[in-house]
Amino acid sequence: CEPRSGTRYLWLLVAALFSLVVALVAGILKAGTGAGFAEAVLYGGTAFATTMGLCLLVLSAAGQL
Repeated sequence: CEPRSGTRYLWLLVAALFSLVVALVAGILKAGTGAGFAEAVLYGGTAFATTMGLCLLVLSAAGQL
């Protein structure tokens, strides 16, 4: 059963927003340890990419993509 196109886009939006929240929290926590701005941004970007990849993997396995 193929998901409808609108549902697919909503799931992608949820995954992106969830990844953004994880990235923000990771960056804030890294900055709280005394790391520089660039290091905190890099850490947050890595967290975003990892979380988005995991979300896409789960959505694909669940048949939503």
